[in-house]
Amino acid sequence: MTGPVEPPTAERIAAELPGLYCPPPPVRVLVVDDETAITSFLRMGLAHLGYQVVVASSGPEALAVAAQEPFDVVVLDVMLPGLDGVEVCRRLRGDLDLCILMLTAADAVPERVAGLEAGADDYLVKPFDFTELVARVRALLRRRRRDQTDLLAAGPYVLDDRAAQVSRDGVPVELSRREYDLLKLFLRHAGEVLTRDVILDQVWGYGFYGDANVVDVYVRYLRKKLDPERRHLQTVRGLGYRLVP
Repeated sequence: MTGPVEPPTAERIAAELPGLYCPPPPVRVLVVDDETAITSFLRMGLAHLGYQVVVASSGPEALAVAAQEPFDVVVLDVMLPGLDGVEVCRRLRGDLDLCILMLTAADAVPERVAGLEAGADDYLVKPFDFTELVARVRALLRRRRRDQTDLLAAGPYVLDDRAAQVSRDGVPVELSRREYDLLKLFLRHAGEVLTRDVILDQVWGYGFYGDANVVDVYVRYLRKKLDPERRHLQTVRGLGYRLVP
């Protein structure tokens, strides 16, 4: 005998349609502090905002937990039993790619300096306001996402935005500033059809009042340098262009 069948929800239906629904993974936060009042407060507050929160009360425990589970952010107190927060920060930064927000006392300037030199991304002075902590966590996550998108790739093309370099099949290619911005737009939207109006707005700016044919001209420039076979930079008749990997 089977139990009652749960009514279908939009999420359940969409989850069964590959490629049409992909909920973003929750942000995982490790809170490390030996004060139970602080860890309990942060656990409840961050969980209420949708974060997945794990708590550790000592330096060794924090390292053990971080070695077993992936985290996006670590909220780390400087004064910890077993191993201080600065050393924990140094070890986490050496092995893992995550954001570290250190908690310090108001007069602990040397500890703040040591924490930043050990690899902390930011610090917050105790006692702190919860809204400020959340704002700092969100700022760190935004910065991390920007860093992760510095390298764009699709098909044979790689654009390293931090170094302002472009390559095709590993061979460097020299582009003008406008060609570079156009390629970056295509790479960010690989597989999508971009109309000429969208390209003008994103590459030339909303205040551009010149001839829309300038888009066609620069696509030709890009093709000559990057895609003379026209396999990747495709024209979608009546709509615009798209980059096919």
